[in-house]
Amino acid sequence: MTPPPSSLDRPRASSPSGPTPLPVLGGAAALLALVLIACGPAPDEPLRRWQVEAADLARGRQLMAQYQCGSCHAVPGVPGAGRRAPALEHFGRRSYIAGQLPNTPETLQRWLLDPPGLLPGTTMPRLGLSERDARDIAGYLMSLR
Repeated sequence: MTPPPSSLDRPRASSPSGPTPLPVLGGAAALLALVLIACGPAPDEPLRRWQVEAADLARGRQLMAQYQCGSCHAVPGVPGAGRRAPALEHFGRRSYIAGQLPNTPETLQRWLLDPPGLLPGTTMPRLGLSERDARDIAGYLMSLR
């Protein structure tokens, strides 16, 4: 008695036009890779997740002058060149606020509203900012790349 034929012994079905040649598949994969690369952000475009939604950057810079942030911090575009606190140049590139809090737009706004509430013992005082003021100042600081 002979064993029944296995699926390996059966001829494979092919498409009406025959098997797809490998060079065509390689070209399609390369084209797909190029399309996916083109969909990414432009190298100079700031990442949206680090932008503060609806912030008025010019107002944020003006508020920093009004609240005299330059008396403690050196801040580009803000009068004063304080040395008692860290310089805020390139603040938008920093990983941490006050060396301990993740530097995200949301955390920065909370920090500006109540520094001692987020980090007890900090020398950064409560400035009495409104939510809008904190949003605009955070927007300006995050733009300092």
